[in-house]
Amino acid sequence: MKTVLSAPRRAVRGRGEGAEARIVRSIGEAIADRRLPPGTKLAEESLAEVFGVSRERVRKVLLLLAQRRVVTLIPNRGAFVAKPTAREAREVFEARRVIERAVVEALERNPRPLPDEMSAKLRAHLAREEEADRAGDRMALIRLSGQFHQLLADFAGNATLAGILADLIDRSSLAIAAFERRSSHSCSATEHRRFVEALEAGPPGVAMRLMMEHLDEVERQLDLDARSDGAVDLKSVFTERP
Repeated sequence: MKTVLSAPRRAVRGRGEGAEARIVRSIGEAIADRRLPPGTKLAEESLAEVFGVSRERVRKVLLLLAQRRVVTLIPNRGAFVAKPTAREAREVFEARRVIERAVVEALERNPRPLPDEMSAKLRAHLAREEEADRAGDRMALIRLSGQFHQLLADFAGNATLAGILADLIDRSSLAIAAFERRSSHSCSATEHRRFVEALEAGPPGVAMRLMMEHLDEVERQLDLDARSDGAVDLKSVFTERP
């Protein structure tokens, strides 16, 4: 697969205030675009070297990610990217439907059409998704798809909903990485565009139906008998590619 959109990834060299947040974001992005599959061991020493921080700081990051259920901490073995069960995958998508229903309800209370600034940002994001789709850049498309749903939550104006959805997006990325059928296309840029058009033009209720159908379709693409294993070199995930 040819990658044309993703800029070379560099290890995050963050010290002081904000370093932990940047490491959390970097690990989250690596999980979202499948560079860190479920079950990957997250060795403190390797991560400390990659990000140029202390092992103590890495340990704090891993504890935070464990609280979000993105990382599993196993005594005497270390930290691993969480490997959801089939039941957990279903529960995550059930929760996403609840949260994203509330997000769409909030958005539909906005004046129609959507405010110009909001509409422009959504359409600019759609253009990036469609460019990634045309280029066959699956990693970029996966990452942008999650960002699309998060953008909607941010526009809804409820920080609590947006925060909950951010965690659910990370966990659904793990579920998709673990169970998605190889031939599937988990989150369609075309479906996103139809949703935005319905949100802009109405009638009320259409956008909600499209979002629920969209999430249902993503979940249907999961093969709950699938498993994802294999060792991953953390340095190659986070450092700049040649």
